[in-house]
Amino acid sequence: MRYYLSKVSDTLSHMNRTYTVQTYGCQMNVHDSERIAGLLDEAGYLPVVPGEQADLVVFNTCAVRENADNKLYGNLSFLAPIKKANPRMQIAVGGCLAQKDQSIILKKAPYVDVVFGTHNVGSLPILLERARIEEESQIEILESLEHFPSTLPARRLSAFTSWVSISVGCNNTCTFCIVPTLRGVEKDRPIADILLEIRALVAQGVIEITLLGQNVNAYGVEFGDRGAFANLLRQCGEIEGLERVRFMSPHPRDFTDDVIDAMAGTKNVMPHLHMPLQSGSDRILQEMRRSYRSSRYLGILDRVRSAIPTAMITTDIIVGFPGETESDFQATLDLASQAKFSAAYTYKYSIRPGTPAGVMENQVPAEIVGERYTRLHEHQQGISLSVNKEAIGHSHRALVSEVEGRRDAVQSRLTGKTEDFRLVHFDATSQARPGDFVDLKITDASAHYLIAEEISHLRTRGGDAHAARTAEISNQPLMLGIPTVK
Repeated sequence: MRYYLSKVSDTLSHMNRTYTVQTYGCQMNVHDSERIAGLLDEAGYLPVVPGEQADLVVFNTCAVRENADNKLYGNLSFLAPIKKANPRMQIAVGGCLAQKDQSIILKKAPYVDVVFGTHNVGSLPILLERARIEEESQIEILESLEHFPSTLPARRLSAFTSWVSISVGCNNTCTFCIVPTLRGVEKDRPIADILLEIRALVAQGVIEITLLGQNVNAYGVEFGDRGAFANLLRQCGEIEGLERVRFMSPHPRDFTDDVIDAMAGTKNVMPHLHMPLQSGSDRILQEMRRSYRSSRYLGILDRVRSAIPTAMITTDIIVGFPGETESDFQATLDLASQAKFSAAYTYKYSIRPGTPAGVMENQVPAEIVGERYTRLHEHQQGISLSVNKEAIGHSHRALVSEVEGRRDAVQSRLTGKTEDFRLVHFDATSQARPGDFVDLKITDASAHYLIAEEISHLRTRGGDAHAARTAEISNQPLMLGIPTVK
């Protein structure tokens, strides 16, 4: 593979050079950033110590919303004087925005050293070396996948949880979305390769994996097996030592009853479903080309809850799609009430150049979009609070978080994620480590999290893996930096 070519470069040129990866966007981008970090590790770079300026800054970008563009170019402007003062420093821009803007990035920020796309992540080390030797910016944007990202080395953010990509690209034609243009058509990994990666991760101490795809439950479409995703879930249930399996994000169009059966019948598949809605209005769904209507969407939720009574449902909703009327918006509020989402990730519609929605008439004025966004947020807050209060008095098992695990120091709390994907805070006097399980009794709730007291805790291989990594880091000060997720 091409990334191995970077090994022939002069190792001394990388000695003591540090890097950081700043990630914008979805879980697929986080997965790719772990691969970018792994490639840089292999090429001889070192993660930067937090608080210090890295010799190499890599931006792994998103193009789904306009604020991602603004954030990138704002950060590039911030780095301009630092780069001018230290010409040895390098800046690379990859991901969806790089695939979309290509040479525009160099026009706006000519001091960027490398621009690479979503299809050639593995090219980054050699492009950096070429830019250094030739003293000239390098741009390489491929239009088709070079190799599956999961085949690349990785520096994982967590010792006990991991993303596993089962497909890349998307065959849908949603009018608001630019992802199929940037990621390409769906490409599915062979199931044997996926299971091999999962078993290897479990052997390293991982106890929770999240299966990833732009349209994860369409897995198998490339090789003509509509039952492939349900089969994959069931096979994950047979892997000894794998305690939790999650997946995101499915599409209602491809969500079949055999997936529900697999979720209900596979003990390590967690009772949580993230099912993007986007709008509760059938007219807007049609304009979005979402290929389902509200009745089908609610029918899926009913069948999931019938098979898995403890399941929690989360969703994505777009406010202010072109032509959205007050009655369309009210339909979204009404459906949210019916669906009883435990959480909803809500977004203001923004024009994405190159999408059909971007040239539609009747773009909704920004002030109306903002007002509706606020109303939806407040409406969902009430629903989430009501759903979470129902947990009071019940017991849940939480996996103690690594990233969030000790952030709530002011309240002297640890945090974790329940089986159904809810954030829970509990007493910091617990002896549980990140990566361990804690059995909890829920005592209080807010719209965003649960409060609990510990019943007992269970030490796990995941906790052992976290402890081992922490010990290794404490003995190697230069290895403190990890990719930054923004």
